[in-house]
Amino acid sequence: MKKENNYTPTDEICGFKVRPGFYSINGATALDHAVNFTVHSANATACSLALFRRKETEPFAVIPIPTSYRIGNVWSIMIFDLDIYEIEYCYRLDGPYQPEKGFIFDKNRNVLDPYARAVTGQSVWGKKGGADDCYHGRICTDSFDWGDFPQPDIPFSDLVIYELHVRGFTMDKSSKVKHRGTFAGLKEKIPYLKKLGINAVELMPIFEFDELDGSRTFDGKQLLNYWGYNTTCFFAPNTSYTSESEYNHEGDELKDLIKTLNENGIQVFLDVVFNHTSEGDEQGPAFSFKGLDNSVYYMLTPDGHYFNFSGCGNTVNCNHPVVQQFIIDCLRYWVVEYRVDGFRFDLASILGRNEDGSPMSNPPLLKALAYDPILSGVKLIAEAWDAGGLYQVGSFPSWGRWAEWNGKYRDDLRCFLKGDGGKAWLAAQRIMGSADIYNPLFRGNNASVNFLTCHDGFTLYDLYSYNYKHNEENGWNNTDGDNSSTSWNCGVEGETDDPEVEDLRRRLVKNAFTVLMCSRGAVMFYAGDEFCNTQYGNNNAYCQDSIVSWLDWTRLKKYGEIYEYVRELIRFRKEHEILRRDTAPCSMGWPSMSVHNSFAWNGTFTDDTRVIGIMFAGVDKEGKDDVVFLAVNAYWESQQIQLPEIPEGRDWEVKFNSDFVHGGVTDYDLFTPREGRMVTLAPRSAAVLCLRK
Repeated sequence: MKKENNYTPTDEICGFKVRPGFYSINGATALDHAVNFTVHSANATACSLALFRRKETEPFAVIPIPTSYRIGNVWSIMIFDLDIYEIEYCYRLDGPYQPEKGFIFDKNRNVLDPYARAVTGQSVWGKKGGADDCYHGRICTDSFDWGDFPQPDIPFSDLVIYELHVRGFTMDKSSKVKHRGTFAGLKEKIPYLKKLGINAVELMPIFEFDELDGSRTFDGKQLLNYWGYNTTCFFAPNTSYTSESEYNHEGDELKDLIKTLNENGIQVFLDVVFNHTSEGDEQGPAFSFKGLDNSVYYMLTPDGHYFNFSGCGNTVNCNHPVVQQFIIDCLRYWVVEYRVDGFRFDLASILGRNEDGSPMSNPPLLKALAYDPILSGVKLIAEAWDAGGLYQVGSFPSWGRWAEWNGKYRDDLRCFLKGDGGKAWLAAQRIMGSADIYNPLFRGNNASVNFLTCHDGFTLYDLYSYNYKHNEENGWNNTDGDNSSTSWNCGVEGETDDPEVEDLRRRLVKNAFTVLMCSRGAVMFYAGDEFCNTQYGNNNAYCQDSIVSWLDWTRLKKYGEIYEYVRELIRFRKEHEILRRDTAPCSMGWPSMSVHNSFAWNGTFTDDTRVIGIMFAGVDKEGKDDVVFLAVNAYWESQQIQLPEIPEGRDWEVKFNSDFVHGGVTDYDLFTPREGRMVTLAPRSAAVLCLRK
């Protein structure tokens, strides 16, 4: 029998039966016979609730919330007998209008509830539902059954993270899924992900965002804010990523995707953007935080203008106590209601800035997230820099909980692998876990997310196909995007039919994956790199809703050898625990990690050193010796490297060699150590050898 609640109306306003609500429950919550609405503002003087019929832009009722329904800065009202399937809502707040002090209240402005679990106004990709203030909240009911299966518990250093864009992953017809560009389409690709061997996906922003923010037409093509780093509502999943309308059951398709990924041993991380919002600067729209409490939610200069440490017009005032609580509430919501396994924080250094913009030595928000009991089991990964010049790779406040995108790994390995001088020692440090920047006594193997590519920059194939960015299609005269010189075109700019150039590019791609999968720390790569996906030299494809950003799955067949090579590397990494962490010592007494140049046990490097050997030694789960030797020649000619001497009767076995066609007729056994344990590495190649068991 359904239990009836004991709450009854106490007042009538505008023909609605009402009573004071639950002040500690933010947002709109459906009860048995009523809906509870709660909102707070430190500087507003009055608050009304606007109710809309479904898909209409004018309210059918505006209900002033009585002053007696306010406790502190919180208004809460319970309204009875609403048909939650037919209404939408927002707030209207009155208060001072003094822009120089950050107060911009307008009693006629519709303000989106920042705690809304679903948002109307932009449910179809690329189509605006109305004006900038058309966003309304919807009232959700939770009917999703998670069952009783345990979420996968994967140690940080075991992670193989696959960063992807939900729309771009399956939007092209070559993906051959039924529901292209949606959560359901991604679910259709789970067998592919499982076969590849990755155990975590990092989804680029999936909170409700405005892809039409800053949209424009250039050269006859519509450009959108495709990546989604411009959040509209932090508690609502992006409605245009669903394959079917989910009115009042918002998020079920996403929940089903997460549940199915978890059932297949794949964790789900969300790329979250708390550093700025889509409201922009003074010229931007005001539909949520600006109308609710502009001076609280944004960092403002003394004269009321917006600080811009994000590069996107505004900066969220993350360490204001009210905003801290909002961010904690949001992350808890996604962990409890969506069972999310981790978060990657965009421009996370902003989360450590004070209200005046200055960096803090002990940021309360970061500390609170590190010690929060609900978040204790999830991964917290920081992009440890921001657009204001604050770079904290290796120094991001961690409390033993925060990991970092290791930007130094990316930069140092890119330079070394393309043959730059003076990078051998740095490359060795990065492969061995970057102990020079992450103190192993305090951070262990839980600090570094090693990566060579991500959404921001060249794809891995383009990294070895272009010397220069080619962002002309973005419409900014190629002035946008990174100007660094860590790419190399192998002698020809862009696509080519030259077999020697193509062979070299394939080898360099394999080198990159070989080194990445033999590095200490979590590893991450960008979706499509495993089959040489290209963005045609665009290294800032944020606005490209086209094949420029979409995965071209036809390349999976063309570069099938690369895909198989990567798949085997991932399997190999999982099989050898010594690549991921220290184990008991091997019988030879070798250290768990050691550095070698062209000669065994010689770790002396000069600016001309382009050959390195990294050896991992220990025991496997059965207690047997397990030794892996990674050899890399970044020089443009063949080089020899000496392997460590092993006990009589033991042999080295070649597992990978980027100079060989993986899975081809050439036998790795032909590549064997010569007398004196010398191995010849082909120009610009990498090899992995194991102590034969």
